[in-house]
Amino acid sequence: MPPDVTTLDIIAFVWFIGSWVGFTVTQDHLMAGRNVVNRHLRIVRRHWIERMLERDNRIMDAQLFGHTMHSCTFFASTNMLVLAGLIGSFGAAERAQQLISDLSFAVPTSHQMFEIKMLLMVVIFTFGFFKFTWALRQYNYCCALIGSAPMPPVPPQDRREIAQTISEALTLAIVALNGGIRAYYFALAALVWIIGPIPLIAASSGVVFVLTRRQAFSATEKVIRVQTQWLERNDSSKAK
Repeated sequence: MPPDVTTLDIIAFVWFIGSWVGFTVTQDHLMAGRNVVNRHLRIVRRHWIERMLERDNRIMDAQLFGHTMHSCTFFASTNMLVLAGLIGSFGAAERAQQLISDLSFAVPTSHQMFEIKMLLMVVIFTFGFFKFTWALRQYNYCCALIGSAPMPPVPPQDRREIAQTISEALTLAIVALNGGIRAYYFALAALVWIIGPIPLIAASSGVVFVLTRRQAFSATEKVIRVQTQWLERNDSSKAK
């Protein structure tokens, strides 16, 4: 344990981990039934797959699906570049530590403590890489499910069941992708720990605030909610 680790550093680290884990559990599980973007998009994806099962020509669906896969591939590739840069920075860690120590607002840090903070960044981006690659594999599984989908006409009951299965598989892939992107946000918060523990607490809280606002209180959420409600009403009227 580095000699300059303080109680405030430990509290800040626990606050950082708690913020990340707490937000992830809340968004991916506890708020699944609330008015949040993730919940709306689960419904939208189900309706999308149902419409796909009604079409003979599915080129547009393949293009939309390919776009999300390309986004996942982009983040995974970028993640590797960031990891390579972080690992390479350990060779100049002493110089980087000196530069940061010269800042008037930075807390003096020992070389060992500085390396621990940099190692935390490596761990975060490694976690993100595993999330992105797992999301990419799940997208490949979804390709097989979509490719095996029957051509129209599909009986309504079968169409709903197939759409539910494929949309849930797609949602699982997107949840993994979101977990990787979330790692980028919290990596930025962890970077602030180099300045001091108080900034780490503030940055972690700020990330949670920004992500929560985008999920539940943004203009985008309202627009998607309106579309989701219309889709559900239209689906209910057809069922009658």
